[in-house]
Amino acid sequence: MPTFRHGKNTFFSITDSGDVVRDISNALRDISFPRQADTAETTAFGSTVKTYVIGIPGASFSISGMFDATNDGYLQGIYGLEAARAFVYGPEGSVATRIKFTGSCFLTNYQIQGTVNDMVSASCEFQVTGAITRTTF
Repeated sequence: MPTFRHGKNTFFSITDSGDVVRDISNALRDISFPRQADTAETTAFGSTVKTYVIGIPGASFSISGMFDATNDGYLQGIYGLEAARAFVYGPEGSVATRIKFTGSCFLTNYQIQGTVNDMVSASCEFQVTGAITRTTF
């Protein structure tokens, strides 16, 4: 029987420019963690349907939530940094035996937005470099 978890316990940390792991979960509302693999088309003349082979997998992900000055300092410090930063994403929280994904990434896009009728928000996009590991806390 499946075990379902509520998203409210989602965990995310990133290593800052001083190599300190920073849990910024308390300001986030959304994490999107798509992974994709390249495909190369192998369809030849005379074929009636397209065919493909799988290529190299990769990933990028995005986070968004409320703007926080402390977290802004961490994120500003790694934006555009040439050294990849370690991340930990726990969609089920950070409780022992629950799933986590770890890897290295670059912060490639960082936006802060204020609107007249809502909280000041922040959003980021990250490009994963290298392998993603799926383990437990």
